[in-house]
Amino acid sequence: MMVDFCPQGFSCCTVEMEEKLSQQSHTEIKAPVSRLSTNLQTIFKERHNHFDNFFRELLKNAEASLHNMFLRTYGKMYEQNSELFGNFFASLTRYYIDGSAKVDLDAMLTDFWADLLERMFRLVNVQFEFSDAYMECVSRNTDELQPFGDVPRKLRIQLKRAFIAARTFVRGLKLMPEVFNKVSTVSATPSCVRAATKMLYCPYCSGQVALKPCQNYCLNVMRGCLANQADLDTEWNNFLDAMLNLADRLEGPFNFESVMDPIDVKISEAIMNMQENSMQVSQKVFQGCGTPKLSQSFRSKRSLKETGFTGRFRPYTPEARPTTAAGTSLDRLTSEVKKKLKHAKKFWSTLPETVCADERIAPGDECWNGTAKSRYELHVIGNGLANQGTNPDVEVDITKPHTVIRSQIAALKEMTIWLKTAHSGNEIIESIDDDSSGESGSGCDSASCEPDIYFFTTTTPIPKGPRVNLVHSNNSAGVPIRGGVTLALCGLIAALLAPRLR
Repeated sequence: MMVDFCPQGFSCCTVEMEEKLSQQSHTEIKAPVSRLSTNLQTIFKERHNHFDNFFRELLKNAEASLHNMFLRTYGKMYEQNSELFGNFFASLTRYYIDGSAKVDLDAMLTDFWADLLERMFRLVNVQFEFSDAYMECVSRNTDELQPFGDVPRKLRIQLKRAFIAARTFVRGLKLMPEVFNKVSTVSATPSCVRAATKMLYCPYCSGQVALKPCQNYCLNVMRGCLANQADLDTEWNNFLDAMLNLADRLEGPFNFESVMDPIDVKISEAIMNMQENSMQVSQKVFQGCGTPKLSQSFRSKRSLKETGFTGRFRPYTPEARPTTAAGTSLDRLTSEVKKKLKHAKKFWSTLPETVCADERIAPGDECWNGTAKSRYELHVIGNGLANQGTNPDVEVDITKPHTVIRSQIAALKEMTIWLKTAHSGNEIIESIDDDSSGESGSGCDSASCEPDIYFFTTTTPIPKGPRVNLVHSNNSAGVPIRGGVTLALCGLIAALLAPRLR
């Protein structure tokens, strides 16, 4: 007789059969949980790969688009300065992958615009000679000069919000398969195996092979066996809500695709602003940094020919842009993943119902209640470890939460904080480097430095807290329209072809 599992009485099961049935019970309890977890693990692993590849491809295509556009427009002059834009996209890619732990986006953008200003300033003032110290004076005052208009400020806000949202959402998608994988490794306790064997195989040993366990009996056994897993549900649902809210941002104001796709146009718009304001900018620089010396070789025909732009502008139409991510779009990817996220809600707390669904008994039918062919009269307990103290069918030590489950609850809590911070347009600083070599814009304290330009400005420095990096909002920061590309580039060409004598 199966003294440990079944009620005493007639039994056709030997001791060896009891052991095999116990092992089989362990497998049958774990199998549906593993199957359900593996299914969602596969789904969200694929979704993570889709989003990650899509964002990376957008970055590559944006760089290729700018390269082709500027190459057609500027030719050799662009080729000579292409590393500036190559480094710009390399830094954006590194920021997407590693975040603020490796790239200070504010500092990177400051350096980019300062470097672009320096190169353009030389081009529109080819009649002068500029020392490195002089150009440092120019670069240090890029913000005060505002040679590129409002484009750098708007682009910084748009880039930061879009990148924070994109990389945090991808990070959340990556966490989901990890949770499923780790939780699926949690083994059933000996008391759970005993209860499952009693529920599944005692009818076999009493000759009632077709007798199914009562629905509520199955629920009590499975809620006891999956008590720790059910405790994941609260933080799991909070995490999914945060993912869904951030997905809405990706479809709206923090749309990564709508920021990266026209970035070449935005930069060309900035160049147009610089060209239109070059005279005023130069005058301010000369006032603050001093009047430079005229170039000795400027008047020669050879010098004029080499510094002039010889290419011919050809409009770069949107139809010529590369196709992103096999023809899909961010809106389509986001819409699909939102359905999967909603479907995954309450996954852990409904596992007992899902597992017991195959054992449903028609109303009025008798079933196996753990002791006989009858009805199950005991109360169905709630989900979670705290409710298992009164479980009539499974012995559960409610004082010992499973360490793996608790670690996953902590991981979900932390990720939810990241997602909510990204939803507000801000970023949590992962680490602070003691090495200050990556910082920029700190000025020069040496007496040998060129004097800074001092202008009144209404720009307010962006405060940085110890953990959250704030991004100032701007309701007017929309996506520029492509219509101004021709004017922008032709205007710069005119400046390059006809440098003004001072």
